[in-house]
Amino acid sequence: MNQNDSHTGSLAGVRILDMATVLAAPSGATLCADHGAQVVKLELPNGSDALRHMQPVKDGQPLWWKVANRGKKGITLDVRKPRGREIFLGLIAGFDVLVENFRTGSLDRWGLDIETLHRINPRLIVVRLTGFGQTGPYRQRAGFARVFEAMSGFTNLTGMPDGPPLHGNFPFGDSIAGVFCAFAIAAEIARLRADPQARGVEVDLAATEALFRLFDPLAVEHEQLGQVRHAVGNRTTYTAPSNMYCSQDGVYFTVVASSQAVYERLCQALGHPEWIEDPRFDTLPHRVQHMQALDSELECRFTGLSFERVSALLDQFQVPFSKVYDIEDIKADAHFQSRQMIIRLADPEYGSLPAPCVVPRVVGRAMPVPHTGPAVGEHNAEIYASLGLDTGALAKLRAQGVI
Repeated sequence: MNQNDSHTGSLAGVRILDMATVLAAPSGATLCADHGAQVVKLELPNGSDALRHMQPVKDGQPLWWKVANRGKKGITLDVRKPRGREIFLGLIAGFDVLVENFRTGSLDRWGLDIETLHRINPRLIVVRLTGFGQTGPYRQRAGFARVFEAMSGFTNLTGMPDGPPLHGNFPFGDSIAGVFCAFAIAAEIARLRADPQARGVEVDLAATEALFRLFDPLAVEHEQLGQVRHAVGNRTTYTAPSNMYCSQDGVYFTVVASSQAVYERLCQALGHPEWIEDPRFDTLPHRVQHMQALDSELECRFTGLSFERVSALLDQFQVPFSKVYDIEDIKADAHFQSRQMIIRLADPEYGSLPAPCVVPRVVGRAMPVPHTGPAVGEHNAEIYASLGLDTGALAKLRAQGVI
């Protein structure tokens, strides 16, 4: 990847105004920026976005904000003020997409209802990302990732069978909703590009639905088989062996041997070819039925081997496995280094900061490396110049608390 500011991606030429807060919807806009969209981040003048204050913070600098809002330009504007609303409507005429995540009806109360927005810009795509959507009994509820995770059924699938459900140490619900946000934007942009006469739309994206969308079998297995899937620790209820194990020297690693061919190679690797014909383990349905007995056999074998030996054997017999990586392992991995999975984002305070690479890669295309997220109002002069607002006008607006 080459560091530059050129927009060479498939969304080049698309302009997105991101007025959302914290993580879910802004991350969707960031994914679009990774692929060439020009994204302008709109914040309140006081810089009160909660992501600016969440850890990690160093020397007063919001590190999470910097990497999560990479590739964006930043402006400030209070659209709740009459002059702020007027400026916003002038701005939105020049954008293709508006991303917001306020409680349902908030923009309507501020005089920025969908009819007004489409009167100003008929082809505008408005993505509204909330916890529960624009309709239904829960439409006014505030949404947070752990709430999405709990209500979607995700959290019910985590943890040990004899313990409570577990949340992870990261807001997965926000990130997954962000992926659906980016997908929605790309899909609607494709539609508009195909038809110059097409009109913009209002996208109603519920984060809880986005997370539930990943769980294809839950509803059908409940209806047709009467099953309710629950947490089973590191095992699964649909294939075996698939579990977490620990080596003699205390290294945790995961092994997946779902197919018959891989399972047989695992048996050979561990020196137990008799497991292949064992009537408890000879087919996948039998292995699922007797997974505790199978895991006991595997655990007994693995705990007698160092991880170096386990790694050599499983590599030799082409059995999918991995040590459980932390960030130090990720940074040290030769494959990830060769792929440049961690890139450096130019940053005014730190020179550069590490962040995940642009995903996916497009063969033959040099993907741009973005800069870190903007400071509060960093690009006010540049963006507002397009509306004819000079230095004096901006100073007056700043004094009035509009920007």
